[in-house]
Amino acid sequence: MKKLLFIYNTHAGKGLLKNHLADVLDAFVKAGWDVTVRPTQGAGDATAAALERAGEFDRIVCSGGDGTLHEVVAGLMRRQDRPEVGYIPAGTTNDFAKNLSLPRGMAAMAQTAAAGVPRPVDIGRFNDRTFIYVAAFGAFTDVSYNTPQQFKNLFGHLAYVLEGATRLGSIQAYPLTVEHDGGVEEGEFCYGMVSNTVSVGGFKGAPADTVKLDDGLFECVLVRLPQNAVQLQAVIRALLQMAPDENGLVVSLRTSHLNITCPDELPWTLDGEYGGSPRQAEIQNCAQAVRIVYGK
Repeated sequence: MKKLLFIYNTHAGKGLLKNHLADVLDAFVKAGWDVTVRPTQGAGDATAAALERAGEFDRIVCSGGDGTLHEVVAGLMRRQDRPEVGYIPAGTTNDFAKNLSLPRGMAAMAQTAAAGVPRPVDIGRFNDRTFIYVAAFGAFTDVSYNTPQQFKNLFGHLAYVLEGATRLGSIQAYPLTVEHDGGVEEGEFCYGMVSNTVSVGGFKGAPADTVKLDDGLFECVLVRLPQNAVQLQAVIRALLQMAPDENGLVVSLRTSHLNITCPDELPWTLDGEYGGSPRQAEIQNCAQAVRIVYGK
């Protein structure tokens, strides 16, 4: 009998999983899995469990927010023998889940995690760390980890918007040199995103037909600092439409590798969590590094 490790975070989102835990475990057993259960004990525990015990299992299913999935994959990326991964999203925003065509409902998602077919997914390497779907710097990128969990639970996606709106008067630009597959970009940028997803912060952005999770390429956006409110509106419109703006402030490219240098400390987020403030970031696409279960 094949073995499955179920790692879950009972504190993610609104605690939705607690009321469905028995049904989730039943779906695993009915699909023929020998199940081991591990509730996370705090930050970093899912990484430690995946790193230490992955060799014992054929599949690891995790449930929580994107942060729980991030931790599991971070542990697996430190191993050569990586079991396939199933994901039951139960967080506030669940950005990465929007790439996987998962069904609605906890029971249906559990059935997919148990019996779905895994497909290869690219994973990002950020210096000595990893990310699944997005690395970002600049304006508003700290919103997701500075917004209180109770506020997220109450307002959902609106929590990010409300918190981000308070930052409009304090946008900072950073002098950067950005090396990528197609050349070099230099200048002062107030925002940058390196992604492999159709959704960031709960809002769909990049068209699904241009984002392929296994093509070895990131979708990247760099934004130069707007000089007035009209330019700012144009930039926001361009980002929502994933199209160039009329002022040339938005740079869009696809690449497998970036080297970003800044004379000052540059704060980053990785999958929505604080990722440090390095002056140099070497970002590499690890093509098809992990197999993750999709829906339909």
